[in-house]
Formats: sequence, structure tokens, C-alpha cells
Amino acid sequence: MSLGKPEFSSSLVPAAHSKGKMPPYTNYHAQRSYPMPDEPFCTDLNAEQRALKEKEKGSWTQLSQAEKVALYRLQFHETFAEMNRHSNEWKTVMGGVFFFCGFTALLIWWQRVYVFPKKPVTLTDEWKAQQLQRILDMKGNPVQGLASQWDYEKKEWKK
Repeated sequence: MSLGKPEFSSSLVPAAHSKGKMPPYTNYHAQRSYPMPDEPFCTDLNAEQRALKEKEKGSWTQLSQAEKVALYRLQFHETFAEMNRHSNEWKTVMGGVFFFCGFTALLIWWQRVYVFPKKPVTLTDEWKAQQLQRILDMKGNPVQGLASQWDYEKKEWKK
């Protein structure tokens, strides 16, 4: 062992680059479009499951219905009915959507009450009525505009 270079043993690097899988992870992946996965769902079998796998090699007429179901569960995680079953995830999604819509509405209300300034005077009904009267008094656009629709003698809109 030299002082400048540390020595590494291959046993110190635990299969980081190996093709095998690490214990808690499997390559099992089943879905409706690919129902036959490359490997079984359960790979680490206990003694009872190993005995059942040995019994599987014999005649299937000797297996009970519960044993057949147990063998199926060793091979596959879900049945087609379980894969096709509707989930309740839509309720969570819609709850989140409604929550954020409600939060946004509260935020907009808070801004209108506390942040935005009051409406300008020019948007009040009194101001609009005075502005209309001013345009009519000045006889603005008498050919095709508002003044053409106003009867100045009767002081009302033409019919």
C-alpha cells in the first residue's frame, strides 16, 4: 500500500454498476396495455410459497381455488378487473382545483377591498349623465352621433 494512493476493494462498491437489481426494487411493471410483465411480482418466496410453487408443477386439478389464486398473486400484482377499476383520484384533483379557485377568489376580493383604489369619479352615474348632457348641449356630431338622436325642442330622445 502506497501512501499517495488509496486502495479500493471491489467489495466496497456494492454492485452500483451491475445489471442485477437491488433488493427493494424490482423490474415488475404490469398495465392494461402490457399485461404480461417480464418477471413475476413476487421473487423472494417464503417456505409456504415455495411449497406451493412445487405443487404447481403437478396436476392443477389437485389445486384448490385458494391455491390457484395464491399462485396468481405470486405471478401478478393485480387482475384485469383491479387494473380497470376506477380510482378516486379525480376527487382529489377536483378538490385541489376548487381549493385554488376559492383561494384565488378570496385573493381578488381582498385586493378589491384593500389594495385597489376607489373607482374614479368619472365612472359614477351622475358624472355619466352630466357628460351626456354636455355632449348634447354642445350639439356634438349632429349628423350621425348622439345629437342627431336628440330632439332639442321636446328635450327627449327621438323615436
